Amino acid sequence: QLQLVESGGGLVQAGASLRLSCAASGRANSNFAMGWFRQAPGKERELVAAINWSRDYTYYQDSVKGRFTVSRDSGKRQAYLQMNNLEPTDTAVYYCAAGKILASEMNVQYWGRGTQVTVSA
Repeated sequence: QLQLVESGGGLVQAGASLRLSCAASGRANSNFAMGWFRQAPGKERELVAAINWSRDYTYYQDSVKGRFTVSRDSGKRQAYLQMNNLEPTDTAVYYCAAGKILASEMNVQYWGRGTQVTVSA
């Protein structure tokens, strides 16, 4: 059983940067990938970025390529999403997730509760 807790969301102006953090605690039965999803009002939840256990594979949604960077600590229990040049269309609730990566998808085993990111024009 893993517990995931996000932090770092907030209200910023367009062009600003934020770094989201996700702390994983508890016991895992196997190695796990970590990723970030977001859900904007009226839209479906989408995978934004993900990173595997060994940190040698990353995935990014096309809309955030070149602006966002996903990483995790060497201890494997902390993940980050560095978000640069934020746009109003990035406004959403951002969720940390743990599970398996399948190319552009994640098989999610655990979810965080979400953190709000709001970008004003």
